[in-house]
Amino acid sequence: MTPEALDTLERHLLQALDPAPSEARRLLHGRGRCWPGLEQITVDWLQGVLLVALYRDPGEVALASLQARLQALAATPLWQRAGGETLLLQHRYRPGAETERLAGKPIEQHDILEDGLRFRLDFCRNQNSGLFLDMRYGRRWVREQAAGRRVLNLFAYTCGFSVAAIAGGAEQVVNLDMAGAALSRGRENHRLNGHDLSKVSFFAYDLLKSWGRLARLGPYDLIVADPPSFQKGSFILTRDYRKVLRRLPELLSPGGRVLACVNDPEIVADFLIDEAAAVAPALRFVERLANPPEFPDIEPAGGLKALVFQRDEEASAPER
Repeated sequence: MTPEALDTLERHLLQALDPAPSEARRLLHGRGRCWPGLEQITVDWLQGVLLVALYRDPGEVALASLQARLQALAATPLWQRAGGETLLLQHRYRPGAETERLAGKPIEQHDILEDGLRFRLDFCRNQNSGLFLDMRYGRRWVREQAAGRRVLNLFAYTCGFSVAAIAGGAEQVVNLDMAGAALSRGRENHRLNGHDLSKVSFFAYDLLKSWGRLARLGPYDLIVADPPSFQKGSFILTRDYRKVLRRLPELLSPGGRVLACVNDPEIVADFLIDEAAAVAPALRFVERLANPPEFPDIEPAGGLKALVFQRDEEASAPER
């Protein structure tokens, strides 16, 4: 990370915080490779918390320069006008993704807004804070599609899609994730928004062993599948995604839709389209959702892939 790259970062942040976004937003997506020398850094504005994430060790000298620049930013009048409270630097390349506080008050949890919905984030404990900002348009799409529908949210994590679905008027949402703690945070996110929890279910199950249980709760009008690229001992995207796609048509109502996602820069959208065609021909590819503009990528095929599929109306309906 050269002094010139740090100059670019400083200029970008000064501009992005004048004025600061009114909701949570990524301010710099270096991993999209649009800023030379900043490919291993991201910066998120979380309504008072500035979270800078480093994905590779920049070296002792560059790290010290980055820390000094960020601390200088937190001492400016602009930081005060923006409502800055805490500045965090997360070392994603270190074991446990150590997070250090460079300025402001200590913080472990913090509530943010996205499209008017509230979400509670965790800092200094987990690698991920609890909401993936690049999926904003995906959550918005689900909210727009959800009215009166039954929704299945696979790999639910902290239930961002579920919160969006209930906000959009979903009749029922079923959330499934192996991590019970993440689902507990999802339940809390629903409570933050005053949602009726009788419409929401949470199951800490292994998806690949739970098809029968999910089928009994279906059929569903909308299914979201946003798996990790790799989850040790349970899911490898390139091997296991087709197992998921194969079973989705039998869980869907005729005309039902699937939002299938991949966020691995090495896997292109055609991977999902080809896999669906091979193992779930009843699913017809409809469109790829746009990514938020704050996530530019020098190679668009490398960014987040959020693909919409639709089940043939003519296919026989699963029984309720």
